[in-house]
Amino acid sequence: MDTFASFFTSQSASGNRWSYDSLKNFRQISPVVQTHLKQVYLSLCCALIAAAVGAYIHILWNIGGLLTTLASVGSIFWLLSVPPYEEQKRVSLLMAAALFQGASIGPLIELAIKFDPSIVLGALVGCAVAFGCFSAAAMVARRREYLYLGGLLSSGLSILFWLHFASSIFGGSMALFKFELYFGLLVFVGYIVVDTQDIIEKAHFGDLDYVKHALTLFSDFAAVFVRILIIMLKNAREKEEKKKKRRN
Repeated sequence: MDTFASFFTSQSASGNRWSYDSLKNFRQISPVVQTHLKQVYLSLCCALIAAAVGAYIHILWNIGGLLTTLASVGSIFWLLSVPPYEEQKRVSLLMAAALFQGASIGPLIELAIKFDPSIVLGALVGCAVAFGCFSAAAMVARRREYLYLGGLLSSGLSILFWLHFASSIFGGSMALFKFELYFGLLVFVGYIVVDTQDIIEKAHFGDLDYVKHALTLFSDFAAVFVRILIIMLKNAREKEEKKKKRRN
């Protein structure tokens, strides 16, 4: 937790970095890398639109579930096995993976819409703001400044996996569920920063695979969105239950 806190303290400690001039200062990012980042974020936007279409298709025809999850994972593995020069095929597989991922998240989105449609919009806006802020922070920061967090985040991801595995076997509790939810949100928000800097660093060394990089950021966005949506839905339900108890 102290390491994650250092992310915020280091930003406040060097206030000149966050001036208006510093936000326009991308001299550390070469024109080639800037062009690459534009391709990455354009592909990411298209993937998010595909995911929204997938969620809408689930609401219409109820297709989301295990099969769409497997289809999404299969599309990702297929994409990673295709050579980079087959650009059109890889972009198509990225859109397919995003669409199936959106359909897999569809049941959760449908549940939130039935309860209160504004929850979905709030979660989407909150996720977009968080993603934009942390991505911008990674771009403005010095090169490789936060890459050291990668090891800690991998450990955090491992902790989440074993906690989920243990709770599925021995049974879980509400306290454990909340810990997994909030700790998972913290981990994937950290991954937004690390993955953004990792993409920039790889691009500086000639890795301009924008499709794979867009897939990485899409995975981060989806993970953060799902957790924010669950938190907002859970809080809304608790408020509704409290209101019902007061009426009774």
